[in-house]
Amino acid sequence: MTALLHLAALAATAFGLVAAAVVFATARRLRPVLAVLLDFLIAAGLLRLAGETSWEAIATTAAVIAVRKLVTAGLRFSPPH
Repeated sequence: MTALLHLAALAATAFGLVAAAVVFATARRLRPVLAVLLDFLIAAGLLRLAGETSWEAIATTAAVIAVRKLVTAGLRFSPPH
């Protein structure tokens, strides 16, 4: 992985944490916070995948996408608190 892609993936992860904190501070709901955080983590995974096309990188990115889909589906059908 090139240094620029590594830095971009790290920045996407950091921005995801900051964005999730901002969403939590404004919305006070878990669903949008997780959606924003997992979207940024998917972006970071895709950036890592652009630099390193190993099966491990592909599996990690696919796992993050699967977790995002499962979490948002589970939150969509859970009763509001």
